[in-house]
Amino acid sequence: MPRCPWGDHSPIMSDYHDREWGVPVHDDRLLFEHLVLDGFQAGLSWAIILNKRDGFREAFEGFDPQRIARYTGRDVRRLLKDPGIVRNRQKIEAAIKNARAFLRIQEETGSFDAFLWRFVGGEPRQNRRRTLRQIPARTPESDAMSRALKDAGLGFVGSTICYAFMQASGLVNDHLVSCFRHQQLCPSPTTSSRSIATAR
Repeated sequence: MPRCPWGDHSPIMSDYHDREWGVPVHDDRLLFEHLVLDGFQAGLSWAIILNKRDGFREAFEGFDPQRIARYTGRDVRRLLKDPGIVRNRQKIEAAIKNARAFLRIQEETGSFDAFLWRFVGGEPRQNRRRTLRQIPARTPESDAMSRALKDAGLGFVGSTICYAFMQASGLVNDHLVSCFRHQQLCPSPTTSSRSIATAR
């Protein structure tokens, strides 16, 4: 089955590529998880994060923002000793800071989903990339999202991280046109992104 080249590197990458990457996400908690994990990826390969994802979920209590927002220095020390995650103090502290900012955004706008999806007009951007070289590291939309998230008090949300998040969470469809997933994630005129997300 023709995939994006990076999706053939290992079984875990293939499964992630085939089932998750690029599927529109509208669940606030899952969007928060994606954003935190993309922040932890900074300077690392996605394979490292993917292999530790279960460890992250356990260490961060299912990425429950309300619980994480209450973390103290004791929790930071606990996480720094946890071999199941990437033990980086700045990224751990940013995750806690981001949980608090996430809750403020929910309170002010109604949902994190609405806050993020406005940067693509509420529907995935359907790109038609033919090679990996055509995929940018950042776009005007990721620049705008990064600025807004930083203004809201979040950390580790540079434009490159935001674009990786947009790809993973389905705000953009960056599967190559030769990949079997590209067409599956390209809705017909009568199919919404929420229908695709529900049907995955």
